[in-house]
Parts: sequence; C-alpha cells; structure tokens
Amino acid sequence: MKLQRLLYFTTVIDCSTFTAAAQKLHISQPSLSTSIKLLEQELGFNLLDRGKGEIKLTKEGKILYQEAKRLLIHYERVSDEMERLKNNGPLELSIGIIESSKFWVSKVLAEFKKHFPDVFIRLLEAPSLEDVEKALDSFEIHLAITNQFIHKQYIQSIPLYDERLVALLPLQHPLGYKNFITINDLKDEDFIIAKEGFQTRTDILNAFQKAGIKPKIQFEIERFETACNLVEEGLGVTVAPENYIKYINNPNFHFKRIHDGLTSRTVYLAIDNNRYLPPIANTFISLVKKNFNKFGV
Repeated sequence: MKLQRLLYFTTVIDCSTFTAAAQKLHISQPSLSTSIKLLEQELGFNLLDRGKGEIKLTKEGKILYQEAKRLLIHYERVSDEMERLKNNGPLELSIGIIESSKFWVSKVLAEFKKHFPDVFIRLLEAPSLEDVEKALDSFEIHLAITNQFIHKQYIQSIPLYDERLVALLPLQHPLGYKNFITINDLKDEDFIIAKEGFQTRTDILNAFQKAGIKPKIQFEIERFETACNLVEEGLGVTVAPENYIKYINNPNFHFKRIHDGLTSRTVYLAIDNNRYLPPIANTFISLVKKNFNKFGV
C-alpha cells in the first residue's frame, strides 16, 4: 500500500465528500476517485459503501481508516522528529505519570538530566485508562508511568513494582488507635473515591464487593491530593497508595494498612511498540529499569 493512497483515503473520510477532500489535497476529483479505487483493488475488498450517494465506510473500511490514521500520524511524527534531530538535536521528552510515581520519577529525571542537560521535559498527569490511551495514541507522550494494564496488542505494559494501598482516616477518627483495619471497618464510613475510569476505584469497589459491602460514597475526586485535603477536614475516609502518603510531610491524618482484600496495585511502564521512540526516550526507559531498586521502590 502506498502511503499517499492511505492519505487520500483518510482525507475523504475526514472531509465527508470527494469534492472537499480533493480541494484539501489540491488534486482533481477524478484523480482522487481513481486512487481510492486502486487502493480497493489492491486490497481486494471495498472500503466505501457507495450505494446511496453518501460516503459510508464498510466494516473493512473502518478498520483500515483507524489503522491508517495511526500510521499517518506516526509517519508525520517520525518525519518531524528526524527534522528536529537534524536541525537541533533531541530537545524534548514527554512522559505521562501518576501522582504516586512522583517520589521516584524526580530521582530518575535527575540522573537523566546528567546525560541530557538541555532536554526539555514535559510531565503530563494521566491518571485514568482513557487518559493514558489517548495520550499514547495521539503521540502526546512518548511513554507512561501508570497503574493501568493496557489491553492493546501494540502497547507493552511492563510491570515495575507493586505499591501497597492504605486507608486514610481523620485525626480524631475512632479507628485511629488500631494498628491495622479491615474492609469491614469502612462499611459505614463516608467514602472518598476516584471517579469512573480510574483503576484504583475499580480495585476498591471490587474489594468491597468481595466483602459483601457497598461503600457509602460521598465524594468523587481525580487526585489523591484532593482526597487527602477532604480527609484532613474530617469529611470522610479514602484509600491511597502508601508511597504517595509517605511522600507527604507531616500529614494531618492517620493512614492504616488494610489486612484483607485490598493490599496493593501494580505500577507499569507503558510503551507503544508500533511507534518510533527517540534515543532520549529509550535512555529514560533504561534508567527506570536500571535504577529501580536503587531508589527503594
């Protein structure tokens, strides 16, 4: 398949008409139609349902459109990256992160900067599965540190470590005297939980379900920082990664380990195996793998 034909095909779909697509591509409409027909002949099936005059994709066309868009974005990004490398060298690295990774990501970045002091680093918080997948698919980030296992063939989810989940309680909470608590201890508590799409929410609700308990959810949040603030004000209890809590200096709440059903979550390094990664991204990945135990994770 020629890349140009894929570009013509996706442009027709994006523009909804051959006329508009031809104008955008600066070619004649007959040439555009011929290119699409040649692509269909090459593949051996129809991409467009031309029965009613409007442009509609066949099932095969939908699959090709999705994959072609990814390929064209990939090609554009690789071309841009090569041009930038030729003119300026590797200047930028974009990383998706979760809140609880902050305690070690900064250490890895400090070591990374020794090798590449002039590289601009962009850190994007991508807490939900949708956020991570969207950022990777759109090439907004080179890689992601996430607690989501991504079930896509082209995404490699490399397990880095497990981190313990703990319950956060207001300072005056009657459970504060306990060395540890159970899921059952939380059944009647006003609960603060992450919104839909966050893996931590799924893990918590699964643990409650296994215990035969329905949590009394009073707040939905996106960040552990917000949950901590609500707990400090005595507005409820929540569950958060122990690594993140230990990163906070002098927290104004208790945190207790939970001894049944909700013990830990896995943190992954997510990489799109189908895309080009610049050398600086591969260096960062190597540093993460090499130095993990060194940073006490």
